[in-house]
Amino acid sequence: MPRINLRKIGARAAVGGLTLGLAALAGLALWSTDSTAQTTAWLREHDAVSDRWGRTLEAISVESEALTDFLMASDEIGRSPLKSALRSAEEHLSWLEAHGDPTDEAQARSVHDSYRSYTESLSYVIELTDAGAGEDEVAAEVQQAGLGAASLRKLAMFNQSRKRLERNAYLEQVDIRNQRAEVAAKVIGGVDFLLLMMCGAVLLGYQRRIERQAGESRHQALHDGLTGVANRVLLNDRIEQALRAGHRHGEAVGLLLLDLNRFKEINDTLGHHKGDILLQHVAARLSGAVRDYDTVARLGGDEFAVLLPRVGSAEHAMEVAHRVLNALQCPADLDGIVVDVSGSIGLAVYPTHSVNAETLLQHADVAMYVAKRGHLGVAMYDPAADHHSVEQLGLIGELRRAIDEGELVLHFQPKLDVRTGVVCGAEALVRWQHPTRGLVPPNDFIPKAEQSDLIHPLTEYVMHAALRQHREWLADGMRVPVAVNIATRCLLDPDFPARVRDLLAEHEVSADQLTLEITESALIADPVAGAAVLGRLRDLGVRLSIDDFGTGYSSMAYLQSMPLHEIKIDRRFVASLATSSGDEAIVRAILDLARGLDLEVVAEGVEDEDTRASLAAIGCELAQGYHFCRPAPAADLTGWLAQHRCAPDRSYEEAEPAIA
Repeated sequence: MPRINLRKIGARAAVGGLTLGLAALAGLALWSTDSTAQTTAWLREHDAVSDRWGRTLEAISVESEALTDFLMASDEIGRSPLKSALRSAEEHLSWLEAHGDPTDEAQARSVHDSYRSYTESLSYVIELTDAGAGEDEVAAEVQQAGLGAASLRKLAMFNQSRKRLERNAYLEQVDIRNQRAEVAAKVIGGVDFLLLMMCGAVLLGYQRRIERQAGESRHQALHDGLTGVANRVLLNDRIEQALRAGHRHGEAVGLLLLDLNRFKEINDTLGHHKGDILLQHVAARLSGAVRDYDTVARLGGDEFAVLLPRVGSAEHAMEVAHRVLNALQCPADLDGIVVDVSGSIGLAVYPTHSVNAETLLQHADVAMYVAKRGHLGVAMYDPAADHHSVEQLGLIGELRRAIDEGELVLHFQPKLDVRTGVVCGAEALVRWQHPTRGLVPPNDFIPKAEQSDLIHPLTEYVMHAALRQHREWLADGMRVPVAVNIATRCLLDPDFPARVRDLLAEHEVSADQLTLEITESALIADPVAGAAVLGRLRDLGVRLSIDDFGTGYSSMAYLQSMPLHEIKIDRRFVASLATSSGDEAIVRAILDLARGLDLEVVAEGVEDEDTRASLAAIGCELAQGYHFCRPAPAADLTGWLAQHRCAPDRSYEEAEPAIA
């Protein structure tokens, strides 16, 4: 059943009632105006008729008095007023017959008839007098005229009185009507006033509601909807304000950029709801670890920022960053599921590292990625580590030309059997032989290429060069399988297996002579898409290897489901193998895991004979490192290979250990 909104119904009723009330007032005003006009017109007409009756009475009286004067006059001059006044009421009686109401018209006609007889009597008196008639005859006629005059005056006065009574009666009716109209106006006005008050209350309520909604909209526009902390828009505004204040007062401003570790894994494993709860926990912890006037903001995803105005110095900002990280790094309860929380923080300080808001954000972001890649926890911006510098951008801009013009060269590091010294393959490592900069190491251009579309042509270039070199070694009688490192973006490209197949066919190389090395992070970036591409590569016969195994987070969960052939133990576990029981235990555990999953194991970073011997002792068969051979150009490695035995196929021959 739909919910009834009483407030909305009340508002509509008040507005509708007020509209009707105003309409009633307007109608009453129109009626009052029309009534006043009608009354005025009636009084004007009535007074005109009454005035005519008065003039008729006056004319009759004048004629009566003129008759008296006529009888007393001894000459013609004294008798002339009667002759002049004779029939003076004729005009008024005719007007009354034409313009009076029906009663006036009938009365005027009756009076008019009597008036004619009266004026005839007056005329006869004048004739008799002029003819010298006797006094008795004249007196009889005068008496008759006097009786007529008296009767006419009574009729005229009667009609005057009648008009006055009509006027009074009409005015009484008008008064009654006006009193009723006044009462109606007061009632309607009172109701309208109440409705107006109701409308005013409704409008004030709506105004407060609109102001509240506007305030909420402003808050939502400047704050993150999930965590309630500032968003990127508000952060940018606060940074600008802090930098202006810092410039005026000579104060430092710090900016922390924080990125959570393993957040995607939590989202993928536990669901987005649990991920949202974690973000809320993080926002609360960050807010509790800083001052009230510091600004905590969520920039998107699992990335947060903390603005530190008036931070004092870069050293103090670093202390705050470590305090924030310590506050962050404790378990979080996600509705009954406890997870560890950790992150990487990058720090940039104004004016030491940046002079404006844009570069402050950029440099804090660079420092954050340095902390993340190096597992440092907190890192301060260092221009030397900024791969986003103008020089680096220019270098990346030249990379496409370098690929097209063949400036990239491969160095190879062999992989050997630690027991026999037999060469089982070689890992291809790309270098850039720049025409003016010299030999550019891969860390200066590969990370940037991975962030752009250049990683695809770069990877194909390396595979092409590695397969071509494999064919040259094969022509020289040396079977040396080659391994090529593959970036995450290539692994997630559904067209990548087809390009690998075409390259193998172009160089007429058996697929099992090519190993593609991937990182653990590539496995967990998108397990479903990655597994599909790996499955198609394995169907081609290409060997698949996990590089730097042990430094990631979750790939062990995927080892059983991924179509892999090999894992390579990261050098940090191998370097201290001969002296660290802990590292030996880790390597042994990896070997046991690999045997259970029927995977080969390669130990990276073998630097000395003791490490080689330790590996052989615990059953690790394959290794690579400086102890055997440093990465070298193909021409140099060819000479080295000529002095060592190469495995004829994937089954490595047993032989006496060789001295490296």
